[in-house]
Amino acid sequence: MPELSAQPRWQRRAVDRPQELLQAALAEFVERGYAATRLDQVARRAGVSKGSLYRYYQNKAELFKAVVRSALIANLDEAEALASAHSGGSRELLAAFLTAFTRRVSESALSGIPKLVMAEAGNFPEIARFYFDEVIQRARNLIQGILERGVARGEFRNVDTDYAWRVVIAPLMLGILWKHTFLACEPGGFDFERHLRSHLDLLLDGLAAREA
Repeated sequence: MPELSAQPRWQRRAVDRPQELLQAALAEFVERGYAATRLDQVARRAGVSKGSLYRYYQNKAELFKAVVRSALIANLDEAEALASAHSGGSRELLAAFLTAFTRRVSESALSGIPKLVMAEAGNFPEIARFYFDEVIQRARNLIQGILERGVARGEFRNVDTDYAWRVVIAPLMLGILWKHTFLACEPGGFDFERHLRSHLDLLLDGLAAREA
């Protein structure tokens, strides 16, 4: 007789099911928006029953929060660890953070989440508040901390970091909006790497400390 597997297939799949649901939910949210996404569609896309979905997530808001926490917040955890361990220059640290953001968020399906939140914040303020508290505030603290580090070390000129952090991230957010709004109108497509290089060129030159 053939050797039996230590775990039946349905038991192995049960371990992976939350992640499968999150991947399906991310795709549905990005394609349909928050308001139009239905839990039965998410369950069907993940290949499970709606009842199985409710075993893990009580409602659409909880499912959306889980998608954000498993994807974007995981990237913030890594970025904060990188910043904490970095011993080199602040220019390199800022460039590394913005490069990672571009490659892991802007160029991936995750880029649909910021666009979704901005588009639907008026109708779903609780979603906007959640995203602001758990994503934007952490990104703000991280970028502002890098800017303040550079100023303190004499690498950056003395900028208003309370507002400069928005200027740092704004071009990449524009790239996300462009991708999900005007990409079809671009005859040559949209190259996030070129967009990033142009941004870093202007940004780092503008931040650089100058001798009196």
